[in-house]
Amino acid sequence: MNNIVFSPRYLWCGLRSAFLLATLFAAVGPAIAAPLGEAQAVPLAPTGTDALFASPTTHDHIGRVVVPVMVNGRGPYRFIVDTGANRSTISPRLVAALGLKPSDESTVAVNGITGVAQASFVTVDRLQAGDLTLDGTNLPVVWASVMGGADGILGAAGLKEKSLMIDFQRNRVAISRHIETFTRSEGIKIHTLAPTHGLITVEAKVGSVRVIAIIDTGSERTLGNLALRNAIKKTPSLGMLVQLTSVYGATEEVEPGEIAAAPLITIDPLHISDVAIVYGDFHVFKVWGLRDTPAMIVGMDVLGTVASLSIDFKNQDLYVTSVRERNAFAVRSSSLGESAQRK
Repeated sequence: MNNIVFSPRYLWCGLRSAFLLATLFAAVGPAIAAPLGEAQAVPLAPTGTDALFASPTTHDHIGRVVVPVMVNGRGPYRFIVDTGANRSTISPRLVAALGLKPSDESTVAVNGITGVAQASFVTVDRLQAGDLTLDGTNLPVVWASVMGGADGILGAAGLKEKSLMIDFQRNRVAISRHIETFTRSEGIKIHTLAPTHGLITVEAKVGSVRVIAIIDTGSERTLGNLALRNAIKKTPSLGMLVQLTSVYGATEEVEPGEIAAAPLITIDPLHISDVAIVYGDFHVFKVWGLRDTPAMIVGMDVLGTVASLSIDFKNQDLYVTSVRERNAFAVRSSSLGESAQRK
């Protein structure tokens, strides 16, 4: 069973390493930036698991974050919230349903985890998600199996004046002007680094190695660059056994990856254990200028295990509440040596 240990200062998140090594990207296929083909109806009333907006990570499921989006006054449609993307995309299915016409000659470059692709685009008059409104914006037309049937991707890296709230316990996702008062008072606050490419980045450690960590709700798994892998290998006490895999992203390129159990990950004041990192020479690290500096993408395999995650883009703050929120904060009055433990 997963173990989560609470203390006045630390939150420990445990995942099953065996599950991660066995199923990593098993259901993920390549992406296709393809012609539209036959128009298909977009479901307006999702049921079952499709009705989840803040889907948590469990022992047999990687969570994801979806927000209802209105496009040209129609919808709502389901867009995956991606804090690692500064550009939104739209699926061919939704383009056909809305009767939009993709560009015939011009294309835009779409950078993904594994590579870059040229995609046609459509211009939408208005896109609305919560308090966010975008007028007259161009959306690349992209389909990828990693989207899991969603109607598009909402790139959240450009939400400079907004806040994003994800509540996995209450199945709520909201884009608003301010962080809720309860979250400010009860959440664990982590101040982020100065934004680069609009990303939410924090200082972290993997074992004793200092890294730059990108908070990425659009990534299923936690990824590391080769600089991080090599730095860990140089540390005698942090040797690693690796398993080879193939990594797919939002483009057709497929990259080789090495899966290895990570040493303790520290994002002060959070300690995260039992995580498998996929290492590789991934294209996106080059785009971000992080190829030679130890860096990692913290994906939904980790982010989806907390109770709630909120991002204040304006003030560059990240707020986290634990899975068992009441117990986590009930121990604040205890001595530093005490903790509450659940199995």
